[in-house]
Amino acid sequence: MLSPILEVLPLSIRGMVESLPGKKKEHLEEIRVRQGRPLEVVSPWQYGFVSDRGRLVNREEEAYRPGREDCEKMLNLISNHSLYALEEELRRGYVTIKGGHRIGLAGRVVVEGGQVKHIREVAGFNVRIARQVKGSARSLLPRILRGSRLENLMIVSPPQCGKTTLLRDLVRIVSQGEGIASRKVGVVDERSEIAGCIDGVPQHEIGPRTDVLDGCPKAEGMMMMIRSMSPELLVVDEIGRREDSEAVFEAIHAGVQLFTTAHAKSMEELCRRPGISELVREGVFSRYVLLSRRKGPGTVEGIYDRNLCRITGREATVTG
Repeated sequence: MLSPILEVLPLSIRGMVESLPGKKKEHLEEIRVRQGRPLEVVSPWQYGFVSDRGRLVNREEEAYRPGREDCEKMLNLISNHSLYALEEELRRGYVTIKGGHRIGLAGRVVVEGGQVKHIREVAGFNVRIARQVKGSARSLLPRILRGSRLENLMIVSPPQCGKTTLLRDLVRIVSQGEGIASRKVGVVDERSEIAGCIDGVPQHEIGPRTDVLDGCPKAEGMMMMIRSMSPELLVVDEIGRREDSEAVFEAIHAGVQLFTTAHAKSMEELCRRPGISELVREGVFSRYVLLSRRKGPGTVEGIYDRNLCRITGREATVTG
């Protein structure tokens, strides 16, 4: 799993990561490379710094500090020594690599005409390690089916609580017809996180009847997908802008079922988000699943109906 990630790390840092204890490597969620600051790794339960000998340390003064040369080498490895090829990714602030892993970029932002053109002098990398947990969504199926009909579903949680992992497995289950009738699924994957496409080809297993619009803005992509690929289920990640909500209304009125996610720590917080509150008031989604990291990523804190009445309380972790 770590092979594509190791390939984009400078040799010095690659050796440190490879020297980490096996259990630590197995559960890594993020590798954070910041110029002049401690090399950091993050797991579901803790974070720590990495020494130049590949040991986890708590004190930042004992950690390896990547230099300018490390960051330049890493950017060259990510871009295959062609920054021009990364022009669009530099504008968006992240790159998806083989295996569906995503690398966030930080540095000096260049703005032209009020729009972000690209990031230059990249001095920070967040390597987010993608994991497919097949079967993680199986226990939710009875809660999102009404007879043979799928409910419109929104998965809600703060960042890094397993929303996308759960959504990805639902895509696979519905597309394969695992325990339910198979359906055509259309995924609008603006951040390349659900399918993890490289050159338009999904890196994750998302089922045989799934079509993906990769890197496409959600609001525009939803209607493009409906017009061009006639999905029975439409899937998008992390809605929140007003234009996203308008596109959701259009999709629902086009007779398509919808699965999506949104950032919020609670249902109360969700209702205060301007781009989502109208969707909640109108009862667009008949099921909400609230996740946390209380027992690890994917802990189900509650399942709610369209009126935000709790159907179930706390349950076991489904994705961790």
